[in-house]
Amino acid sequence: MRRLIVNADDFGLTAGVNRGVLESHMSGIVTSATLMATGRAFEEAVQMAHSADRLSVGCHVVLVDGIPVLGRYRIPTLIDSRASNREQSFFRKRVSNFAARVLLKRLSAKDIEAETAAQIRKLQSAGIDVSHVDTHKHTHLWPHVLRPLLTAAGSCGVRRIRNPFEPAPLRIIAGRPGLWRRYAQTRAVSGLAQEFQRSVRESGFTTPDGTLGIIVTGKLGDGLFRWMMDKFPEGTWELVCHPGYCDTELVGSLTRLRESREEELQLLTRPAIRDLLKRNGIELISYRDLG
Repeated sequence: MRRLIVNADDFGLTAGVNRGVLESHMSGIVTSATLMATGRAFEEAVQMAHSADRLSVGCHVVLVDGIPVLGRYRIPTLIDSRASNREQSFFRKRVSNFAARVLLKRLSAKDIEAETAAQIRKLQSAGIDVSHVDTHKHTHLWPHVLRPLLTAAGSCGVRRIRNPFEPAPLRIIAGRPGLWRRYAQTRAVSGLAQEFQRSVRESGFTTPDGTLGIIVTGKLGDGLFRWMMDKFPEGTWELVCHPGYCDTELVGSLTRLRESREEELQLLTRPAIRDLLKRNGIELISYRDLG
């Protein structure tokens, strides 16, 4: 059995990203998307989600490089005090800084749980049937983040979560120096995969067998996509993607993914892609079908 969930991240980030996500679902192979509770275009994304009843919508929990739902005094260990002001609080921008504080146990599990629950409930209050959760920059691969996130999601009635670990044969980076650093990063944390599976299972959650596309984020083209589908393993897997239009808002944001979003949008909406999946015996499903 080979099943594939195609999940578009960053829903709600900008109007251009929203258009790309919806188009890649209506005219392409995207089956699920994760919505950012404090994205600039959150309200528009909610409206789009209500208009696309086949799109499975989850919560893209943001704990780094973004804006919290709760105020700084509710979640002080998550806030970048240098970047925040009286009007607005911000998370730390750099994943490396966040990871260092995780390893030093300077992030409060209670703060992570509270902010995660607040983000999920904001979606639910807007009428979104939250099907699953994942995290911006895959921060839930760290056990110290995962455990309170599972508690928060469970308390909100959400029992599906992204498996942020990717099988990564060396062949995928052969002749592609731009992927070497990303490959090394994924290998460095791969030892956490077993603990992830145990925590998810003990918490009564469901997760795919793993994720495809993390290493090639920002580099996902036709050749790499075809290679992954031709080598598709048995089981249920998630493909992480970032379709969108590179609008003025996106250019002004901190994301490194700009023009690549339009390239992914074109890829995901090509009619030949469905034929490729069918030829390889891959069934498209959404997170709602997982369980």
